[in-house]
Amino acid sequence: KAKSVEEYIDSFPDKTQKSLKQVRKTIKSAAPKSIEDISYGMPAYKLNGKPLVYFGGYEKHIGFYATPTGHKKFEKQLSKYKQGKGSVQFPLDEAMPLKLITAIVKFRVTENNAKYAKKK
Repeated sequence: KAKSVEEYIDSFPDKTQKSLKQVRKTIKSAAPKSIEDISYGMPAYKLNGKPLVYFGGYEKHIGFYATPTGHKKFEKQLSKYKQGKGSVQFPLDEAMPLKLITAIVKFRVTENNAKYAKKK
């Protein structure tokens, strides 16, 4: 089991690593104050102590997990991708939809900050 995101990404073949690195960079730039960690065996990002998004590498796709709200808000844009409950699969043989990932992460940051502000 990987102890860091670097170690996690390095455990994949080069082509998968390239996509994982793109997704990681996109998340970090869309949520610069988020805390990066490994959770559920994959890269995880938290803000205000609460989950934002997760992603994971697989043989033929990158799994992206933006909790149910992130998927619900962008269901039209995500509809072309294979999905599960709270997950979407971005195929490795296609360009990663980095603009869409950015929009989803920024939405989750706004949502997370709003919830945090209410608790203060």
